[in-house]
Amino acid sequence: MAQRIASLRHSPVAVYASPLERAVETARPIADMLGLELDVERGLLECDFGDWTGEPLARLRRRREWSSVQYRPAGFRFPGGESIREMQERAVGTIDALVERHRGESFVAVSHADPIKAVVASAAGTPLDLFQRFVIAPCSVSAIAYGEDGPSVLCTSSTASLDEAGLV
Repeated sequence: MAQRIASLRHSPVAVYASPLERAVETARPIADMLGLELDVERGLLECDFGDWTGEPLARLRRRREWSSVQYRPAGFRFPGGESIREMQERAVGTIDALVERHRGESFVAVSHADPIKAVVASAAGTPLDLFQRFVIAPCSVSAIAYGEDGPSVLCTSSTASLDEAGLV
């Protein structure tokens, strides 16, 4: 991943990561290869799953509420946690602030599948109830260009060479 990011045509000027260990472990080699400090950004955190945290996925899939998470997530709140809409607002707000901070520059933001899907859905103009249709692979790259006329989704869940998206 770090080598792929380092090969970008426009070298990132900053690397941000969710505070969760797995995100930091992905982001640190990227920052090191680029010679940048790693900044931890709480707004990139995974959704707060509340009472569902740590439960096996197989058990959660049997819950009556599971279909809401998959097919009507915009109105769903995890018991004791945050709603999918709140997670999207937090993640998109964080990315918007980083875009403003680095206007005209590239940066890396390492997060988790649901926040990435939520940001991509927002950038693509896709309703939140359809964000589960996006697939985000581990250690994949999703790229969004933010311009005067709004965002353009360049690629999602890329695990191949980044030249396929015209980024190299």
